[in-house]
Amino acid sequence: MKDIRISSPINGTLIPLNEVNDPVFAGGAMGRGAAVKNPEGKVYSPFDGEITVFFPTGHAIGLKSDDGIELLIHVGMDTVKLNGEGFSPKAEAGAKVKRGQLLLEFDPQVITDAGYETTTPVVVTNPTEFGAITIELEGQEVTSAAPAEDSSAAVEKDSDDAQYDNLPDEERVAKLIMKYVGGPDNVRTAEHCATRLRLIVNDKSKIQEKKIENIDGVKGQFFAAQQYQIICGTGFVDKVTEEFIKLKPSLSAGGGKEAAYEQMTLVQKISRTLGDVFVPIIPVLVATGLFMGLRGAITSLGSEWSPNFLLMTQVLTDTAFAFLPALVCWSTMNKFGGTPVIGIVLGLMLVFPALPNAYAVGGAAQELAEKGLTWIQAYGMPDFEGKVPIPIDLGFITVPLVGYQGSVLPALVLGIFAAKLQKWLKTFVPDVIDLIVTPFLTLLISMLLGFFVVGPIMHGIEQVVFGAVQNFLEIPVIGGLVIGGLQQVIVIFGVHHVFSALEIYLLSTIHADPFNAIITCATIAQGGAAVAVAVKTRDAKKRALYISSAVPAFLGITEPAIFGINLRFMKPFVYACCGGAVGGAISSAMGLAGTGMGITVIPGMLLYMNGQLISYIIVNLISLAVGFGLTYTLYKTEE
Repeated sequence: MKDIRISSPINGTLIPLNEVNDPVFAGGAMGRGAAVKNPEGKVYSPFDGEITVFFPTGHAIGLKSDDGIELLIHVGMDTVKLNGEGFSPKAEAGAKVKRGQLLLEFDPQVITDAGYETTTPVVVTNPTEFGAITIELEGQEVTSAAPAEDSSAAVEKDSDDAQYDNLPDEERVAKLIMKYVGGPDNVRTAEHCATRLRLIVNDKSKIQEKKIENIDGVKGQFFAAQQYQIICGTGFVDKVTEEFIKLKPSLSAGGGKEAAYEQMTLVQKISRTLGDVFVPIIPVLVATGLFMGLRGAITSLGSEWSPNFLLMTQVLTDTAFAFLPALVCWSTMNKFGGTPVIGIVLGLMLVFPALPNAYAVGGAAQELAEKGLTWIQAYGMPDFEGKVPIPIDLGFITVPLVGYQGSVLPALVLGIFAAKLQKWLKTFVPDVIDLIVTPFLTLLISMLLGFFVVGPIMHGIEQVVFGAVQNFLEIPVIGGLVIGGLQQVIVIFGVHHVFSALEIYLLSTIHADPFNAIITCATIAQGGAAVAVAVKTRDAKKRALYISSAVPAFLGITEPAIFGINLRFMKPFVYACCGGAVGGAISSAMGLAGTGMGITVIPGMLLYMNGQLISYIIVNLISLAVGFGLTYTLYKTEE
């Protein structure tokens, strides 16, 4: 097989494919190649050939060169959900193209503002026909070597599968998939993206996953977001889906996303909602955490800064948390269909500089009690300036007014209320005055409710609930042991986004995230267990697949390792949880805490540059060693 070199169709930074935050691409199920990080926004043809598929939403393009290279360019992750927003195709399927011809323009900012990644996989989807595949871009290059041949892997077939052998490939694959997912009665919805057939089924136990994996034309399968996803490849998946729907015409109605949401438990729905709200603001908090870590690393080396320069660094590190409610309100309004700019203004009202900080007010309560003063009496006293509520006299009652700097739940609940209120107002406010009246009433009613009802109640709940979890985290050894051992179990059930609110609360109140230090132990332990399974596996083809699934765990992404390896064999998953528990306990005992959130394991090192880096590396190595050691010693491949 000949080696091939392909010029990158898009400018940016080349990275290995296994660093992509998607188990299908990272695991090599779609083929071999590379990915472009921070793409510039234009896609060009890398060779002379033909466009085999151009997805209607513009986010994915399939090409075939004149000498037989089949290439998939997939702009961003999950960008199919944008429905074409931000994408401007410059060609169409079936067109002949020349090297350097502009195929697509897109706006990376639109993608990131919607909460999606812009990293773009560039994948050869017929890799078995070639040796080493190299993607090159202005002095950068990433080479993917061909996996070792293994003749021992045989495809198992049912005896009656032979009846489909003479059918066209797409019809054969569709009928076999329908057979092995439990028949038409078990399929609730069917849709597809650029590479995968996505199904919602009624009974998961009826799916014969192994037999679906062995269908010639299927490149892999897994469950994600309550959908059973079957990887067929670009272009081919369109044909398979069309034939699949013919077997049950009612599937053409769609509704996959709604059906997936309906099948979630209440906890999963809450977690998904919190994830949709907090994930878009996490990049800002990650950047802030990196600034804090960098400042800590520099000052630990003995560097002395002038007050003005120190103030500038505080602008970098403190702004996001000073105006955190504005970020939360904006994202919540966006999630629930309100006008995002109203959310921003509403959030800024909650942290207006003249309002006393709710946490400072809470801290002064003990001092007031000791002096026998009420908050009304203390208002205006120099000793309590900015530490007591502002009294608002309503005639029949005096109401305390405080700000909610650093709070999460008041902004979240208020954002939901404001979005619902705005939608309700639009149902009867005449269009001619809607632009003025609706925002005015939304802000007025929401502000009053926020300061006098929602704010006090939700801030109290926030302090009780998050405070209890924080206290549990601070229990030496025990807190880290329990959370480190169970965190990846929570990931399996898809409710781990619930902890985003907790991490944001920790960073805004104590300016550190001990939760991050614990979950990184759980993450790397899963990678260690997966590597142990790969090392013990005698099948060279499976070993290569397992290693490619394990690598993302060392970058903080455990789904490929969990669902592709550890959970399938169960014992490696349990041993990895033991590794997470041991590492979490040690992390808790050492008092490790990151300066930010959102990244773990190797990238997470940037959050511990404030003098804790060595300790961070030690607990990671211990977790890795326990997960790997237990699996290598106790797990038997014949199991």
